Amino acid sequence: MPAKVRKIIVQVDEINMEMGRPVSPPTRKALAMAVIENPFAGRYAENLDELVTIGEELGALLGQRCVEALGIAPGQAQSYGKAAIAGEAGELEHAAAILHPKLGAPLRLAVEKGAALVPSSKKRGGLGTAIDVPLGHKDAAFVRSHFDAMEARVADAPRANEIVVAVVVTDSGRPLPRVGGLQAHEIQGKDGLR
Repeated sequence: MPAKVRKIIVQVDEINMEMGRPVSPPTRKALAMAVIENPFAGRYAENLDELVTIGEELGALLGQRCVEALGIAPGQAQSYGKAAIAGEAGELEHAAAILHPKLGAPLRLAVEKGAALVPSSKKRGGLGTAIDVPLGHKDAAFVRSHFDAMEARVADAPRANEIVVAVVVTDSGRPLPRVGGLQAHEIQGKDGLR
């Protein structure tokens, strides 16, 4: 069953200056969010396969929207992350069902590859609840310059019977990174770590 989407929000955060220094090229993060109906709101269900299927659908949709918003080819994406907020009639397991079993594979297709795990977070909340979408390099988890996050929030969501699903894709790491570790140009991209 396809997701019942009330609204989609897409935004791009672009940093051109940091600590009075130019950031060139600018660092950019794209956030795509879908506000969907929670088919299990207000009731316990042992089988959450419907949400797993919705997660797969949204991984493709939101990943593609992020890449399009950045105006890049999929292979130019550098980091990614995902998050979900279940409304008060939902539960954390509803957010987990969307995020974990199947959302990652179509997101990886949208960003071309993605050997590393997709960082994630989840919570319950009401209208306007914010969540930080954690970020990591798509091909190598040890690339410190790409440890970051982007806040996601929808003013009128989630309603009690809704879930906000967020995906972030970047075309770069943090602005002016200098804490060492594996560098992006050193990535092997085989094990998801290095």
